[in-house]
Amino acid sequence: MTTAIDQIKNEISTNDVVLFMKGTPQFPMCGFSGQVVQILDHVGVDYKGINVLEDAALRQGIKEFANWPTIPQLYVKGEFIGGCDIVREMFQSGELATHLTDAGIAVKAQA
Repeated sequence: MTTAIDQIKNEISTNDVVLFMKGTPQFPMCGFSGQVVQILDHVGVDYKGINVLEDAALRQGIKEFANWPTIPQLYVKGEFIGGCDIVREMFQSGELATHLTDAGIAVKAQA
Protein backbone atom coordinates (compact mmCIF):
# COMPACT_ATOMS: atom_id res chain seq x y z
CA MET A 1 0.00 0.00 0.00
CA THR A 2 1.25 3.46 -0.88
CA THR A 3 1.69 5.77 2.08
CA ALA A 4 1.27 9.53 2.04
CA ILE A 5 5.05 9.91 2.32
CA ASP A 6 5.52 7.63 -0.71
CA GLN A 7 2.99 9.72 -2.62
CA ILE A 8 4.79 12.96 -1.68
CA LYS A 9 8.19 11.56 -2.69
CA ASN A 10 6.73 10.39 -6.01
CA GLU A 11 5.12 13.76 -6.77
CA ILE A 12 8.22 15.83 -5.98
CA SER A 13 10.50 13.46 -7.90
CA THR A 14 8.34 13.29 -11.05
CA ASN A 15 7.30 16.97 -11.25
CA ASP A 16 9.76 19.86 -11.38
CA VAL A 17 7.55 22.26 -9.41
CA VAL A 18 4.91 21.02 -6.96
CA LEU A 19 2.65 23.09 -4.73
CA PHE A 20 0.93 21.24 -1.90
CA MET A 21 -2.01 23.53 -1.20
CA LYS A 22 -5.52 23.86 0.14
CA GLY A 23 -7.76 23.70 -2.90
CA THR A 24 -6.60 23.72 -6.51
CA PRO A 25 -4.73 26.31 -8.60
CA GLN A 26 -8.08 27.19 -10.21
CA PHE A 27 -9.93 27.35 -6.86
CA PRO A 28 -7.61 27.98 -3.90
CA MET A 29 -9.37 27.31 -0.59
CA CYS A 30 -7.22 29.58 1.56
CA GLY A 31 -5.61 32.97 1.13
CA PHE A 32 -2.06 31.72 1.57
CA SER A 33 -2.48 29.03 -1.10
CA GLY A 34 -4.05 31.66 -3.35
CA GLN A 35 -1.09 34.01 -2.92
CA VAL A 36 1.42 31.32 -3.90
CA VAL A 37 -0.71 30.39 -6.94
CA GLN A 38 -0.74 34.07 -8.01
CA ILE A 39 3.03 34.30 -7.60
CA LEU A 40 3.70 31.11 -9.59
CA ASP A 41 1.28 32.21 -12.31
CA HIS A 42 2.93 35.65 -12.45
CA VAL A 43 6.38 34.11 -12.74
CA GLY A 44 4.95 31.95 -15.51
CA VAL A 45 6.21 28.59 -14.33
CA ASP A 46 4.47 25.28 -14.99
CA TYR A 47 3.65 23.54 -11.73
CA LYS A 48 1.44 20.84 -10.29
CA GLY A 49 -0.98 21.83 -7.55
CA ILE A 50 -1.98 19.09 -5.11
CA ASN A 51 -5.07 19.60 -2.97
CA VAL A 52 -4.31 18.34 0.55
CA LEU A 53 -7.93 18.87 1.60
CA GLU A 54 -8.90 15.77 -0.41
CA ASP A 55 -6.74 13.44 1.69
CA ALA A 56 -6.27 13.76 5.47
CA ALA A 57 -3.26 11.42 5.43
CA LEU A 58 -1.59 13.53 2.75
CA ARG A 59 -2.42 16.74 4.64
CA GLN A 60 -0.69 15.41 7.77
CA GLY A 61 2.05 13.63 5.83
CA ILE A 62 3.27 16.76 4.04
CA LYS A 63 3.71 18.56 7.37
CA GLU A 64 5.78 15.66 8.71
CA PHE A 65 7.72 15.20 5.46
CA ALA A 66 9.07 18.76 5.43
CA ASN A 67 8.93 19.22 9.19
CA TRP A 68 6.96 22.36 8.33
CA PRO A 69 3.64 22.97 10.11
CA THR A 70 1.76 24.97 7.51
CA ILE A 71 0.32 24.62 4.03
CA PRO A 72 0.97 25.64 1.26
CA GLN A 73 4.38 24.12 0.66
CA LEU A 74 6.38 24.65 -2.53
CA TYR A 75 8.90 22.15 -3.89
CA VAL A 76 11.30 22.75 -6.78
CA LYS A 77 13.19 19.75 -8.21
CA GLY A 78 12.44 17.78 -5.05
CA GLU A 79 13.70 20.55 -2.73
CA PHE A 80 11.42 22.15 -0.16
CA ILE A 81 11.42 25.90 -0.80
CA GLY A 82 8.97 27.06 1.85
CA GLY A 83 5.50 28.31 2.57
CA CYS A 84 3.65 31.45 1.58
CA ASP A 85 5.83 33.98 3.45
CA ILE A 86 9.10 32.56 2.12
CA VAL A 87 7.80 32.27 -1.45
CA ARG A 88 6.45 35.84 -1.31
CA GLU A 89 9.78 37.20 0.00
CA MET A 90 11.71 35.28 -2.67
CA PHE A 91 9.35 36.60 -5.35
CA GLN A 92 9.63 40.21 -4.19
CA SER A 93 13.44 40.06 -4.13
CA GLY A 94 13.66 38.34 -7.53
CA GLU A 95 15.22 35.30 -5.91
CA LEU A 96 12.34 32.97 -6.85
CA ALA A 97 12.73 33.46 -10.60
CA THR A 98 16.50 33.13 -10.26
CA HIS A 99 16.16 29.92 -8.24
CA LEU A 100 13.76 28.43 -10.79
CA THR A 101 16.00 29.42 -13.71
CA ASP A 102 19.09 28.05 -11.94
CA ALA A 103 17.19 24.77 -11.44
CA GLY A 104 16.63 24.60 -15.20
CA ILE A 105 12.94 25.50 -15.06
CA ALA A 106 11.55 27.86 -17.68
CA VAL A 107 9.97 31.07 -16.45
CA LYS A 108 8.41 33.81 -18.53
CA ALA A 109 10.47 36.95 -19.06
CA GLN A 110 10.29 39.27 -16.08
CA ALA A 111 8.89 42.68 -16.93
